[in-house]
Amino acid sequence: MDDRLIFMLSKAQHKFSNYLKKKFSEAGVHISPGQMGILFLLGQKDLRPMNELSKILDIDNSAITRLVDRLEKSGLAFRQMNPSDRRQYLIGITEKGCEQSEKAKNISKQANDKIRDGFTESEIKSFKTVIESFFYKFK
Repeated sequence: MDDRLIFMLSKAQHKFSNYLKKKFSEAGVHISPGQMGILFLLGQKDLRPMNELSKILDIDNSAITRLVDRLEKSGLAFRQMNPSDRRQYLIGITEKGCEQSEKAKNISKQANDKIRDGFTESEIKSFKTVIESFFYKFK
């Protein structure tokens, strides 16, 4: 049995990330897979505080700040002061961000379908169970 699970997970993540980047580029989507998560969340509920994005995506605050900075610089997101807490900024999505997010969602759906291809529902369920166990083991 191959015990290089960390290597295999890392390689799978790297290949998947490169696949998304390639598909994004081909479709004229100018965001990274990391930025995609933020835009998806903002598309579901606009005007979220950065710490909420950080918590949901399980990314540290400084990384969220860098991702939001790039989204803002690209005209895909914006910041506004929270009217109920002036120490906090809320992050919103622009129309351009919505357009990029929609294209990215379609590509993500195709990628999910590609991952599922060739596996039974039972195998997919087992795979999801294994992946979810990582969330709890490595909190």
